[in-house]
Amino acid sequence: MNERSDRMDAATEAFVRHRNLLFTVAYEMLGSAADAEDVLQETWLRWMKVDLEQVQDQRAYLVRITTRRSLDRLRTMRRRKEAYVGSWLPEPLLTAPDVAEDVELAESVSMALMLVLETLSPTERAVFVLREVFDVGYDEIAAAVGKNAAAVRQIAHRARKHVDARRPRETVSPGETRAALESFQRAFETGDLQGLLDVLAPEVVLVSDGGGVKQAAPRPITGAGKVARFITGGPRKAGAVLTGESTMVNGNPALVVRVDGEIDGVMAVRVEGARITGLYYVRNPEKLTRIGSEVRLTLT
Repeated sequence: MNERSDRMDAATEAFVRHRNLLFTVAYEMLGSAADAEDVLQETWLRWMKVDLEQVQDQRAYLVRITTRRSLDRLRTMRRRKEAYVGSWLPEPLLTAPDVAEDVELAESVSMALMLVLETLSPTERAVFVLREVFDVGYDEIAAAVGKNAAAVRQIAHRARKHVDARRPRETVSPGETRAALESFQRAFETGDLQGLLDVLAPEVVLVSDGGGVKQAAPRPITGAGKVARFITGGPRKAGAVLTGESTMVNGNPALVVRVDGEIDGVMAVRVEGARITGLYYVRNPEKLTRIGSEVRLTLT
């Protein structure tokens, strides 16, 4: 009885030690914290059945289980997203300041890159995340995705090329993003159309996610004029007071938007050349449940 208890204690200790890493892996693969939590529960149940004496690298083994469970769920989510009402955006996470300080981690969980990852196949996404974000070896990735190492190298090359062609062209510091966001916030709160046009890039794209519950644009809106008019319309025309509260979401500066004091959504941005090129507005209430508390993300 004591031996079994000791084994469970050792398994629990290992799982807890790597939990934040496993959650980050699952979230980057799925874009959904709720689904990532379900994957961690499945990983835990599988891990408790493992003979620890046969495991040489507990971290690698746990990542492998998490990846397999995430792949299964990702394929299921694809069907779910096909029936989704309007545009789909990743679930925004309130993150600690240390995430922003890790440039690689902050970029990997940014709304902009997470949306690019949505254009990959499930296996491509798993390979890209494990290799490019977590620096997992090809042999270990092969074991996780059920491919040989040579095939994984080809998939990694293809996925990297695909992502590089679509990811933001330049790396922008949190300070630059914050400055652009502050200008946007002032114009947003006052309904200043010209102020919005000054901070929005001509080719800016706004994607809004209401999940069929909250009103949102059914398709992405492109162009500074159209985006500015969309932003200055809506609740403001009905006399509502709109405010933006600065915060850190997915490792990057963002706004929690309130209408008459009540949380309406989260707005993340992509900034290039000191102007906003991407706006990502999540209004779906099911995706806003974690905005009240920080989520720990890590690459190690």
